[in-house]
Amino acid sequence: MPDTGPSFTVKLAETDEELRAAQRLRYDVFVRELGGGGEMVDHAEGLERDQFDPYFDHMLAYDDANGQVVGVYRLLPGDRVAEVGRFYSEDEYDLTVLKNSGRKLLELGRSCLHPDYRGGTAMYHLWNGLAKYVSEREIEVLFGVASFHGTDVKHLAQPLSMLHHNHLAPPELRVRAQPDVFQNMNLVPKDALDRRGAMLQVPALIKAYLRLGGFVGEGAFIDHAFNTTDVCLILDTTRMNERQRRIYGGA
Repeated sequence: MPDTGPSFTVKLAETDEELRAAQRLRYDVFVRELGGGGEMVDHAEGLERDQFDPYFDHMLAYDDANGQVVGVYRLLPGDRVAEVGRFYSEDEYDLTVLKNSGRKLLELGRSCLHPDYRGGTAMYHLWNGLAKYVSEREIEVLFGVASFHGTDVKHLAQPLSMLHHNHLAPPELRVRAQPDVFQNMNLVPKDALDRRGAMLQVPALIKAYLRLGGFVGEGAFIDHAFNTTDVCLILDTTRMNERQRRIYGGA
């Protein structure tokens, strides 16, 4: 039989040890690799965690060959937000338009892959797991912050402006960075964009959302604790065309 490449299992964390495995990978990526931090980060145990973790579902991708957790996603269905008090990203973005929409919402976050598995099929399997999760719960709108590495907006002026000019969410989905932390993304005029150069700076996760027809909210957030510049991604599953649905569902 032909070599079909690595085999992965995707599941939701069911035990404390599985949650710690997710937090361990997040620590390796967000703290060790990207220089992030946070009040509840456990440097002794190598765990990136926060007060929201107990309320979220944690999706894990395991490499079947070695049993290692190589990818994670953190998921909060909108019907669970009352238990938490707010969505994680409400510190950064005013989500009123989504919360008042009457749509079934899902907040995504803390997505990361082990360095050895980037550019391979691990993310594809995580996407398939996410598509199944969304379908089972009849989720309509997915959203969450995604990050550029670094906090120098001058360096990120091209990609941020490209997102603002070409991928801004329609008014009924257009969340906006909170007024006291609002970072304008309209930094380069549309006719001065280097679209190819800008796209080269866009992280793979953001590109994946754009390919699926995703949008960005208005304004960015500079996250000094995580050493990132964040944008809010919004994906309305009812707007996806058939080609996008095939990509998303892994068909």
